[in-house]
Amino acid sequence: MTYFLENEQCRVGINSHGAELSSFIRKDLDNLEYIWAADPAVWGRHAPVLFPIVGRLPNDAFTHEGQTYGLGQHGFARDREFTLHSHSGTAIAFELLADAESRKMYPFDFVLRISYRLAGTMLTIGWDIENPGTDELLFSIGAHPAFRCPLVEGETFEDYDFVFDQPVTAERYLLDGGLLNGLTAPLLEQQDTLPLSYELFAQDALVLQHFDFTHVTLRSRRSGRGVRVRFDGFPYLGLWTKGPQAPFVCIEPWHGIASSTSETGELADKEGILTLAPHQQFSTSYSITAE
Repeated sequence: MTYFLENEQCRVGINSHGAELSSFIRKDLDNLEYIWAADPAVWGRHAPVLFPIVGRLPNDAFTHEGQTYGLGQHGFARDREFTLHSHSGTAIAFELLADAESRKMYPFDFVLRISYRLAGTMLTIGWDIENPGTDELLFSIGAHPAFRCPLVEGETFEDYDFVFDQPVTAERYLLDGGLLNGLTAPLLEQQDTLPLSYELFAQDALVLQHFDFTHVTLRSRRSGRGVRVRFDGFPYLGLWTKGPQAPFVCIEPWHGIASSTSETGELADKEGILTLAPHQQFSTSYSITAE
């Protein structure tokens, strides 16, 4: 079921399946839609939440306390139906609990709450993870919002830039079959702008870590339209589109990252895994501003 948040400027749609953002419209800009339409012929998702892992595991499996569990890329939360927790005109929250089905893939008790709050042209997405069990909870969580690119009719993908909040020197961490292969390549050298091209993504996603910028804006050089994603405190970031000519691009802040080809498969040893003690809570948020 799709629920809506609305104010004078914007209308936002969120689907209870995956608690997934499915629409972000600027009503005051001729109903300009910012979120990718999830065309299944190209990529059939809008903005999935990645939990309890980000990225891929070696052989799509992990080991915990001597047992091996199969878990596909980005985990299972994006494919589960969430329960509505609360809803008002400009705010909504959903909840997902561990159950018998999830424990077959992931043997942990958890409570995952995903919230959305609309204020002006900014949407804040909050994640709260609780450990109701008696053992440590091991997890990662990440965002995967896909934005239409181009946003404006008559523009092209190459008319857009990623604009950073400060000059950035960064390298990308390279992937092989969805796993980090231990290699890097230069990406930015004291630049605050990265022009888009499909060639940028010829070797899969741009994966960044150890950065000190706090937001990235996708912006058209022609119309000035764009979307800003702010992610204070997130240690990893992915930038991605699916193949040549896909009319969208993703800006993905992560608390977690794909496994490396050299990892053992032990979940506790996986890079980016967070540990939550019994009866403790982890909370974080990021925001999307339609410009």
